[in-house]
Amino acid sequence: MRVLLVHPSPLMYSELYLRLEPLGLERVAAAIRAAGHEVRLLDLQIFSHADYWRELETFAPQAVGFSVNYLANVPEVVDLAKETKAKRREAFVFVGGHSASFVAAEFLEHAEGAIDCIVRGEGEVIAPRVLEAIGDPKLDTLPGVVTPTGAGPSPTLLDNLDLHLPARDLGRKRHKYFIGVLDPCASVEFTRGCPWDCSFCSAWTFYGRSYRKGTPEAAGEDLARIREPNVFIVDDVAFIHAEHGDAIASEIERRRIRKQYYLETRCDVLIKNRELFARWKRLGLFYMFLGIEALDEDALKAHRKRVTLNENLRALEIARSLGLTVAINIIADPSWDEARFAAVRDWALTVPEVVHLTVATPYPGTELWLTESRQLTSRDYRLFDVQHAVLPTKLPLKRFYELLVNTQSVLNRKHLGWGALKLYGGAALRAASRGQTNYLRMLWKFSSVYNTERQYADHLKPVRYEMRPPRPLLGSKPSKQELYIHMPAPVH
Repeated sequence: MRVLLVHPSPLMYSELYLRLEPLGLERVAAAIRAAGHEVRLLDLQIFSHADYWRELETFAPQAVGFSVNYLANVPEVVDLAKETKAKRREAFVFVGGHSASFVAAEFLEHAEGAIDCIVRGEGEVIAPRVLEAIGDPKLDTLPGVVTPTGAGPSPTLLDNLDLHLPARDLGRKRHKYFIGVLDPCASVEFTRGCPWDCSFCSAWTFYGRSYRKGTPEAAGEDLARIREPNVFIVDDVAFIHAEHGDAIASEIERRRIRKQYYLETRCDVLIKNRELFARWKRLGLFYMFLGIEALDEDALKAHRKRVTLNENLRALEIARSLGLTVAINIIADPSWDEARFAAVRDWALTVPEVVHLTVATPYPGTELWLTESRQLTSRDYRLFDVQHAVLPTKLPLKRFYELLVNTQSVLNRKHLGWGALKLYGGAALRAASRGQTNYLRMLWKFSSVYNTERQYADHLKPVRYEMRPPRPLLGSKPSKQELYIHMPAPVH
């Protein structure tokens, strides 16, 4: 069977700071290809809708699968599915991905028959079985599958992360992928899941709070196949278990792999495993993202970070001592006033880290979606991108955006434009000498991507597709059935 897999267009954030290869879709492509199908992959972060229609015409796929990891892409994919069915009525259209898993039923309603099924959960396990079951009325009995006529049981987890290493050969124009000064940049996965339970996050609810590790040998094999000089380790929390990180490091040393790395981890993990991160610095670790999220104890408790402010500050000191370039995130709550923005801005200007602001957003799939007592001001999928306010703002909405954009602009002056060239000019020029200009092109783009008028105007656009409001809680806390995509195995 001819199968076309499609990643949707970039979100606001990725217009500027990064563009990541669709690693999950590449792994699903590998699983589908291993089942004997002919597979192509099209990334609309790089290609256009016109390219998609040409691919539909020339490849004539019998099945088209869309990956929806971000809620803001739902309207685009619904519209593409409808137009696809209008052009190729016989094509089987299916959708999977992180966010699609949490809004499966309403996704199908929006599509009005244009989507044949939603695949909830991890795609490698179930996608080949879905293709095998096309035309079979038992399709909606498969684990994780939701169709207009029914839904199967909870999806099953992939029991071996070493299976189906990414089909990177299917990617086109891979030189377009980058993250900051790491240009170009591939992505790799060592582990899946997160054992913590932050209230604003849906990683742990998606995986049923499970945590799985691939073998160091498979990690080494995958890294050895990557041609790009830079690699983003996509794990939700890198190196939770130090022995696993050490084993992968040993495999890298044995294979003499030379890369630069970007990873994300928690402050308490860094504190606990300082020597491990020092080892990875010697191996090429360049960027580290630390999820600080808040600058006061009350907010940290509300986010359920299970880490103290002092631990966060200590972790920053450790990262600085290791000589790492550190990026941190602060969650801007819609309740912030002018004084709060000023306080955060003043603090961020005193530290050397790259500081980003995101807007507190209750996503379907997070505990916050079910427990946030403030009334949503919008259920437009396009605004659920952590760059827009979908909860009531204390300030007038336009003023909130003025302060948000102004604060981020002030912070970015340290790391974009001429300031960036002073810090990272050598790396940028080396990339440019290889024909890589993604990073250089974005240095002066901030005001064209992030501006008050654009973000405010997004609220005034006609809304065609809206999310269902959160269901009332059955108890004081959400149950596992209300939160989890993959249900934990029963304990005997």
